[in-house]
Amino acid sequence: MRLNFVRFASTAATNPSSKAIRSSTPSSSRFRKSPPLSLDHFIQRQRVLSLYRDILRSLYRHMSQPQRGESIAYAKGEFTRNKDVREIERIRYLISTGKAEWDGVRRGVEEMGPARGRG
Repeated sequence: MRLNFVRFASTAATNPSSKAIRSSTPSSSRFRKSPPLSLDHFIQRQRVLSLYRDILRSLYRHMSQPQRGESIAYAKGEFTRNKDVREIERIRYLISTGKAEWDGVRRGVEEMGPARGRG
């Protein structure tokens, strides 16, 4: 197996048609590293992830299957809709309003009790 790889590598380097193959593959930007986050952005990112995980845990713990799917889709849509926000004040605002909205919903969700045996 190793010999075949070495042979392929040596023919790819000398074969002009292999260059066409290499150049025809699109260079993907998804492999490029984005610039590092500032400390404030990093902290807010962790707060967003914490809120998202808290929402998902609570939904899985307290809702039956059909309701859970709709609620998760709604939460995911809200987070996805705001994923490109870069202004730190706007991120803080979204986190605080999201937490306030979730606290109101959480009370109703947790009153339902555990979801075991309901679907």
